[in-house]
This record gives sequence, C-alpha cells and structure tokens, in this order.
Amino acid sequence: MQVETQILQWFNHFHQYPEVSWKEYETTNKLAEILDGLGISYRRFNDVTGLLAEIGEGPEVIAVRADIDALWQEVDGEFRANHSCGHDANISMVLGALLLLKDEKLNKRIRFIFQPAEEKGNGANSMIDRGALEDVTHLFGVHLRPIEELPFGKVSPAIHHGAALFVEGKIKGMDAHGARPHQGNNAIDVTMAIHQALKNMYFSPLESYSAKLTKIQAGGENANIIPGIATFSMDVRATKNSVLFQLKDQIDKDLNTIQQLFDIEIEWEFQDITPGAEVSKEAVAIAKAAIIETVGMENLAEEVITSGSDDFHFYTIRHPEVKAAMIGIGADLSPGLHHPNMTFNRDSLLLGAKVIAKTLSNNTK
Repeated sequence: MQVETQILQWFNHFHQYPEVSWKEYETTNKLAEILDGLGISYRRFNDVTGLLAEIGEGPEVIAVRADIDALWQEVDGEFRANHSCGHDANISMVLGALLLLKDEKLNKRIRFIFQPAEEKGNGANSMIDRGALEDVTHLFGVHLRPIEELPFGKVSPAIHHGAALFVEGKIKGMDAHGARPHQGNNAIDVTMAIHQALKNMYFSPLESYSAKLTKIQAGGENANIIPGIATFSMDVRATKNSVLFQLKDQIDKDLNTIQQLFDIEIEWEFQDITPGAEVSKEAVAIAKAAIIETVGMENLAEEVITSGSDDFHFYTIRHPEVKAAMIGIGADLSPGLHHPNMTFNRDSLLLGAKVIAKTLSNNTK
C-alpha cells in the first residue's frame, strides 16, 4: 500500500472516532494495533492513555510528539468529541514518518510520543513522568497551521506559542428580592467589577497579552431575584512566561481588592498553566534544513508566532537540556483551529510526514 493512502486511512479512522482528553482509550488501542502490524515495539501504561514507540539503535534518542486527544464541543447542534484542533492529522503525520523510517539504518533511537490530554494542558507532564524524555537530546512536534499563518505547501521550522492559564472562580454572596437589593449581595455587580479590573490591567505595550472573562453564570428563572451566587472563568495569555506570571499576580491582587470592596467572598483557582515556547536554535536549524530538502527553499516559511498555547513546551521547561522545536505545516486550514467545522487540505498529511521523517533521519546521522 502506498504511504499516502495509508496515512489517509489512518487519518480517516482517527477523525471518525475522536476521544476527549484522558479518555483516548480506543485511540490508544488503535495505535497499538497499528504498531503491532508494523512490528514496532512500544510501551503502554496502566494508569494513563497514550504510548511510547521506538525504532533504531544507540544510546541517544531523538523524539517526536503527536497529541492524540479531541475537544468536546457543539457540532451542528450536538455536543460531542471533535478533532477540530487537528490532532487526528498530527497522529497521522507522525505515524507516516514512522512508516517512512522504520526500515532505515539508524545510529540513534527515534522515540514516538503519542501523548494524551494536550487540550487539558497536562498530558505532556504525564508522559515526562513516565520516561518519555529519558536519553532524549532533541524533540520535535508538529501541528497544522491556520491559513492566515501558513498556506498549503509552506512549512515553518518552529511555532512560538504563547503562555496561558485559566481561572475558575465562584462568587459567594446572598440572594435578595428585586425590590430590596440592600438585603443581599449582587453577584452580577461583582462580575462586572472583575470584568472592568481585567480591562484596566496595563503592562508594556511592547508585550503581547490578554486577560478576559470567558464564562459567567448567575441567576435562575425568576427575574425578581437578585443572584448572590455566580461562577466565572477567565482565559489569560501572554507571549512571554514572565508576563503571564505578572498577569497572574495582578489578578490575585484585584480579586482580593474586589472581595473587600463588595464585602463578599470570592473563591478562585488557577488551572492548566501552560508555558510559552522555549525554542532551540539548533532544533530549528535541523528542521529548516529538512524542510528545504523536502519541499524546497521556496516553501520554507518564517517561524510562526502565535497567541495560542500548547503543553508541548512543558517538555523543555522541565528538561531545559532538550533541544526542541515544533514544525508548522501549511494546510489551507479554515475557518480556524477549534472551529467545529474546521477543514484543511488533506494533501498536507503526506507533506508533513515527509518533513518529519527527514528532520528525524537527518538528526540520526
């Protein structure tokens, strides 16, 4: 069977059977089935999904990571798992690279990290804790890019993701009758104060950052009850890790001030803190040479800078000695990542597999 046909078959399967973070059971089973069929050794875990596969020989390891989880979102009026971030494509491209490399003579080992729960922001840590980076000197990732970043055929040697964190909070006041607002604590007033505080945060205009409320839930069916209880969520992002933690500190200060101002209790928790990219110049140079060799100098794109985030960068935060870069694949992807009806040019799958394979093989010589 031709490599392109096989990659498309794999993609169609993973696209048809998406699974959300930490529940990628059948996805992991399918990966194991594919690897068994190819005669590739791998390691599974009894407490988390995902697996590690390996080819080649030698003391040093070059690694590549594919994230395997899907999002949970409303698609055509129905909530379901959905691969709108393109992880089904990432799996298929990395499997395609494995298929292209499995019979080559390699003087280093190549490790394929099929990682769960990227969308939850902590799947990378689960793989690190289970030895994914043992003996690894270089690590590469891959991801399709939106059309406004890269058109089909163009390939970038690195994606510079921003840092992100999420906040879940609860306002704990007292309901009151609509005619007697002085007898309660209006949680809606508090959420508006939180909203304004986020709008009033200012850092250097040379830095890229944002902080915004993404969910507010308050009140019930009755219009004559002032709600005392509300829950909220925030999405906080910055290009640099240092700026993200300045934002975090300011949010702490503002929420404490708002508690005192309204004489009300606010509970909040920072969740899924995802670091910004720490990109290795050496890894970028390796990827750049492979891109030129595979698709030509005319299709080499600039390094991508994006406000999106990815837990891929935990690998280098926790193991700074590892030289890493994530390759960006142009695929005419639209309307955008995480759009429920996201589509892309399927021809990019073979292109991505070839670039990954060349990046890995060049680094084992």
